[in-house]
Amino acid sequence: TIYLRMLSRCLSRVTRPFLSKTLASQATFDLPECSLHKFDIELPRTCTLTREDALRYYKDMTIIRRMETAANALYKTKEIRGFLHLYSGQEAVCVGMEAAVSLQDSIITAYRDHGWAYTRGLSPESILAELTGRSGGCQKGKGGSMHMYTETLFGGNGIVGAQVPVGAGIAFAHSYKNDGKVCIALYGDGAANQGQIFEAFNLAALFKAPCLFTCENNHYGMGTSDVRAAANPHYYTRGDAVPGIKIDGMNVLAVRDFTKAVTDWMRAGNGPVVAEIETYRYYGHSMSDPGTSYRTRDEVQEIRKTKDPIVMLKGHILEGELATEAEIKEIESECRGIVDKAVEFARSSPELETHEMYNTIYVDMDGVRVRGADVTTYGIHSPKHYIVWGKWGSN
Repeated sequence: TIYLRMLSRCLSRVTRPFLSKTLASQATFDLPECSLHKFDIELPRTCTLTREDALRYYKDMTIIRRMETAANALYKTKEIRGFLHLYSGQEAVCVGMEAAVSLQDSIITAYRDHGWAYTRGLSPESILAELTGRSGGCQKGKGGSMHMYTETLFGGNGIVGAQVPVGAGIAFAHSYKNDGKVCIALYGDGAANQGQIFEAFNLAALFKAPCLFTCENNHYGMGTSDVRAAANPHYYTRGDAVPGIKIDGMNVLAVRDFTKAVTDWMRAGNGPVVAEIETYRYYGHSMSDPGTSYRTRDEVQEIRKTKDPIVMLKGHILEGELATEAEIKEIESECRGIVDKAVEFARSSPELETHEMYNTIYVDMDGVRVRGADVTTYGIHSPKHYIVWGKWGSN
């Protein structure tokens, strides 16, 4: 009996904090300061984070991080080939910006696009299968890492900076249609010196196109630091007459709320904005870059310890008593299972059938001749799923 009473008291001490603690439905946090350039806008100083939103952001950011870690492993076993640019460390940018806009708004980005593909609605299975070149991929394995699309995600683009003028054009289309939508055109600090970007700024300003030109400044363009590559590394000031804003890209709440304020300003017909979102990538520029020849391992570890976006969000959740440690661990376990399942799908999904190699070059491919592996032969995609072969010059 004495032992039972002692056991009861011990269990009571362990369980009391969990039983007595009532979780909050929402919490309020201070937002960090923003830097502005020729921008007359009223920005929020605090933000409200609901329990539902907090857990959703945490889950999305964790899935993206695990997905990129899995892609890294698949590349090292040669199950992914070609170019691969990982988004680890930058998750707060895509998750925060997506939380501020609608899925009906447009997004166009560069080749570090896996996180954006996920937040636009593509599944981890379809993303990882695209990386392994399988038919279950979001582009049937034809696009690979740099070319992922949805109806409102216009890539994934492999040419440095080339997506930015296209983004200005998409924004102009929204303005022309007067549909109330905006376009977010993303590029890195390494692309920020491209002349076509400045031309896009100018045209968007002239037409008051609602384009949020967003420089994801992870501080290294390939192997060159931003301060060594740019005479003016304050990218948010580069629009000249176009207003600019600099945002802490490691804080998902800052990204969300400042993006919301800016896009609301744009929707009111005020024209484009240049945003610099300061972030950091943990891996090298691509898988061929170890990422240690131009920065120290200590630098990377320091950022991981002090500024990691997922750790920061977890701190907000616990500080605001929006969830318990146990719930967070449960989410992490769920994310691990989701990505593990996606990896298996990416490995087991069949390779593309030969006839599909002659499809989706144009909108309607049935009966269209496409040159084969040499200059003398061609193939025709057939809806009956077989290839019609021929030689040029023959009927």
